Order: sequence, then C-alpha cells, then structure tokens
Amino acid sequence: MIASDLRSGVERLGDMIAEAKTIVPFTGAGISTECGIPDFRSPGGIWTRYRPIEFGEFVASQSARDESWRRRFAMEEVFAAAKPGRGHRALASLYRAGKVPAIITQNIDNLHQASGFASEHVIELHGNTTYARCIGCGQSYQLDWVKRRFDEDGAAPNCTVCDEPVKTATISFGQMMPEDEMQRATELSQHCNLFIAIGSSLVVWPAAGFPMMAKNSGARLVIINREPTEQDDIADLVIRHDIGETLGPFVGN
Repeated sequence: MIASDLRSGVERLGDMIAEAKTIVPFTGAGISTECGIPDFRSPGGIWTRYRPIEFGEFVASQSARDESWRRRFAMEEVFAAAKPGRGHRALASLYRAGKVPAIITQNIDNLHQASGFASEHVIELHGNTTYARCIGCGQSYQLDWVKRRFDEDGAAPNCTVCDEPVKTATISFGQMMPEDEMQRATELSQHCNLFIAIGSSLVVWPAAGFPMMAKNSGARLVIINREPTEQDDIADLVIRHDIGETLGPFVGN
C-alpha cells in the first residue's frame, strides 16, 4: 500500500511499530542526505562526477590508491561535520526502547553509532569510511595517521605491520562482501516482525535482497524512500516522503 499522504503514512507506520515485537531497520544513503552527506548514486552524486575506483585497481596501482585517498581527504570536512539527523535519532529511540536489536546499513558514515547505537549492533554491509584498515592483515589506522603519511611521502601509505596497502575500511566495487555482516543481516531479516527499508534505492545487490528475505520470512515490510523502488509492490506500506519528516515524530518515543 502506498500512503496517500504523509500524515496517513506516519499514522500507519506508528501502528505497525506499536504492533511489532522485533523491528529491523535497513538504511541507505537517503537517511544521511539531510545531514549534509551527498548521495553517491543519484544524479549529481559523487559517482556522476568521479568514476568509482574498483578494488582490483586500488590493489594494483599506486596512482589509483593515491587518487582514492585524495578523494577521501577532500570529503573529510563533510563527514566530520555531519551529525545524526531525525531519521537516525528516531531509529536510536526505537533501539533504546528495545524494539530494534540491531540495524543493517549500506551507509559508511558512522552516524548510526553517533546517534546512540552500540557499534556491535550496527551491521555495516559496505564498511565504514571514518577509519582505515590494511587490506592484508586488517590492522586499523586512524585517518589522521594516513593523512600525515600521505603528506610526508606524497603517496598513499602501506601497512607498518605487513607492508600491504592501507584503505578506508569500506567495501569497494569488486571487493568481497563482509561474511560476518552478511550472515548477521540474514539472521536479522529472517527473524523480525517488521522490516523498515529507509532511503535505499534497493538496486545494489546482494544488500537489496534483505527486504525481500524479511517479507518472505513472514515480516511486514515498510519502504520509506522518495523515489519508487522495484520492491514497492511487495511492501505492506510505502511512504514516498522526506525521511526526516516521516520519522521525526518517533524521535524520543
């Protein structure tokens, strides 16, 4: 059912939240746009201005690694200034109330953690851009360390432990999806009463399979996204309105 207007959609969503024992939110880029973080995929987004650097290219080419880090450093002020929006805060309220055991996200901005979710309860399918990790041994690094080494050497640094390249702790095109996170997301999707997909175009697979998995496992499915998605037809409720306005009434509930 597509909500005819924002008010009726919010009222119906409120009823579904009240009736559900276990809610699993699934978030995409749309929840963070009101926080100042641009959407990578939409018209005018980052990927329309810069060709994505695939993982194999990053591994094989020093110049690709240098360019990847230049792009990340150029975005640092945006990521550093971003604060959780109304959508993040509303989901954190449901989490504190015991309705949400964990959240599945395609986002890499760390805003769910900043809103009050414990890190172990944020299932990051595409990683996290607020720190770095060696692609060989997995050693973690702060971005300040990477920037300092980059400025000193004029090139993206390698790991001090195993000498393999250091990369933002994100999942790039061509990189394997994180096995543990995928398994946890599968279990959450299969054992919830209500699955809420928020701000995702639901076109990036395999992540886009989780709403369908939840629905097939007996959960109600809600999709909150400004634009239509390919899964609207199977949803119990579709709200095509601003995410902050839709979820704002649930902040603090």
